[in-house]
Amino acid sequence: MNEGLRPTLAVVLFWGVLLAVAVLMRPPLPVDETRYLAVAWEMWRDGSFLVPRLNGEFYSHKPPLLFWLMHLGWFALGVNEWSPRLIAPAFGLGSLVLTYRLAGVLWPMRPAVASIAPMVVLGSVFWAIFTTLTMFDVMVTFFVLLGAIGIVRTWLAGARSGVLLLGLALGGGILAKGPVVLLHLLPVALLAPLWGPGFAGADDRRNPMGGWPRWYGGILAAVGIGAAIGLAWAIPAAIAGGPPFAKAIFWKQSAGRMVDAFTHGQPWWFYLVALPLALLPWAAWPAAWRAICRTQQGVGDGGMRFCGVWLVSTLLIFSAVSAKQVHYLLPAFPALALLLSRALVGGELGSERKRRWDLVPPAALMALVGAVIAALALPVGMKLPWWTRGAAGEWGLALAAAAFVLVVIPPPNLRARVACLASLSILAGLVVHLAFRPPIAAAFDLRPIAGKLAQWEREGRPLAFLGKYHGQFHFLGRLEKPMGVIGILWPDEKVWVERNPNGLVVSVHSKIPAEAPPVFHAPFRGRLFTIWDVATLKRHPRVAGREQEPSKSYE
Repeated sequence: MNEGLRPTLAVVLFWGVLLAVAVLMRPPLPVDETRYLAVAWEMWRDGSFLVPRLNGEFYSHKPPLLFWLMHLGWFALGVNEWSPRLIAPAFGLGSLVLTYRLAGVLWPMRPAVASIAPMVVLGSVFWAIFTTLTMFDVMVTFFVLLGAIGIVRTWLAGARSGVLLLGLALGGGILAKGPVVLLHLLPVALLAPLWGPGFAGADDRRNPMGGWPRWYGGILAAVGIGAAIGLAWAIPAAIAGGPPFAKAIFWKQSAGRMVDAFTHGQPWWFYLVALPLALLPWAAWPAAWRAICRTQQGVGDGGMRFCGVWLVSTLLIFSAVSAKQVHYLLPAFPALALLLSRALVGGELGSERKRRWDLVPPAALMALVGAVIAALALPVGMKLPWWTRGAAGEWGLALAAAAFVLVVIPPPNLRARVACLASLSILAGLVVHLAFRPPIAAAFDLRPIAGKLAQWEREGRPLAFLGKYHGQFHFLGRLEKPMGVIGILWPDEKVWVERNPNGLVVSVHSKIPAEAPPVFHAPFRGRLFTIWDVATLKRHPRVAGREQEPSKSYE
C-alpha cells in the first residue's frame, strides 16, 4: 500500500468509528442539538425554508445552511433523527481532508507534514468531542480551511481561482454561522506582508499578484463574492421576517456579540487557559514541546509564518470579543495542528530511551482517565454525581491497558507515534461514550416525554412550558403546534391556566412535590421534567414551582 495513503485511511477509519459510536450511543443532547433539530423540523413542517422558526417564532440566532442540509437529507430519506446528526461530522471529515491539502500546499517538499497533520487534529480531545456534535463551528472550520487554501493559492500562483475559492468560502461560512468567518480569514489575508516573503525567499519580496494594490483588490473582490452569497439569503429573509428579525440578523448576532455579549461573556484570558486543555494529549507529549521550542529555526518558513499569523490573529481578536466559548476556536485549531506537525517533522525523535520515556506522560494521562472510569464500577459508600450512576466503569480498563501497551511497545517512527497517540485519544472518547451510556441515556433522552406530549397534542390538549423553552420536545415529538411559554412575566401563568382548563404544563423539579403527583415525569440531568394538568394546578397553585431548567447553551 502507498505509504502516503495509510495515514489517510487511518484517519477515515478513526473518524468513522468515533462517529458511529457517538450517534448510536448518545441521544440528541439538549439544549443545543434538540433545538437545532426543532428549528429544522418547524421549517420543514411549515414549508418555511427562508426564515428559521422555533416554537412558532422567528429564530434569528443562526443562518439556515445547517437546517437546509437537514432538509436535503429528509427529502432523500424522509424525516429521521440520524441523518441530521451526520452533517456536522461530515464537515469535520472534510476539514481533515482540507487540512491534509493545505499542508501539501504550504510544504510541498515535506509530505510527512500532510500525513500527520490530520491525525493531530482528530487525535485532540478538543476536536474529538465537538466533531460529533450537531453544531456550527465544525462547518465554519471547513470553510475557513477552504478560504486558507484560496489565500495561499492566490499568493503562490496569482490565480484568480484562489480569489474565487476564498469568496465561496466566505459565503459558505456566512451561511453557516454569520460574519464570524471574516474574523478568521480576513486578518491572515490582510497581513500577507508578514508571511508572504517567506514563500518567495528572503531576498525576493515580489508579490506574485503584481503588487499590493492588486493583492488587496483581489481580497476585496473575494469579500464581495462572500457578501453577495450571504445577502442572497439575508435580504429576502429580512423582508419576510420584518424589522425585528432584520435587526437581529444584521446586528445582534454579529457586532452585538463583539461589543457586549448578551450571553457567554468571559474574561480576556479565557482562551489562554482553555487552549492547553484543548491540546491534550499533545500538550502532555515532551516531543511536541521540544519541537515547538525549535520552531525559531523555521521563522523564515512561509508556511509557518502563515499558520502563525492565522493562529495569533484569531486568538487576539477572539480574546477581545466579549462572547467566548472554547469551541469558537475550532476554526483556528488546524493552524495549531499544522504548526505542531511541521515542527515535529523538522526535528528528531532522539534516542530510543528518550522516545520511550516521551510517551509516558500522555499515556499516563490516558491511563489515569481509564482508572478513574474503572473505579466507578467499584462499590462505594458515598453519593456520586448523577452522571456516574450506572456507568459501566469496566470500559476504563481497556483504555488503561492500551496506554500501558503504548509505553511497553513504543512505535518506531514519528508517523507511527502520532497515529498511536491519536488512536489512544480516540479510544478515550469511545470509552467515555460506552462507559457513560446508561447515565447519559437516563439523563438526556427526552424521547419518552416528547412522545407523551405528542399524544396529548393529538388529543387536542394545550401544552405550556414553565420557564424558558428551547424547543427540546418539538422534533422528538414531531409536535405540530407551538407550546405556550409561561412563568416569565406575571400573570401569564395564571392567565394561561384560566384559559386552558384541559391544558398541561411542563416544569422542572429537583424532586416530586409532596402536595400532589404529576401526571408524568422523567429524569433530566439529575433533576426531573414533570407534567401537570391544569386541574391539579388550580387545586395546588404552587405545585409546579419556579425551578428553571439547567439549560446551558453553546450558542
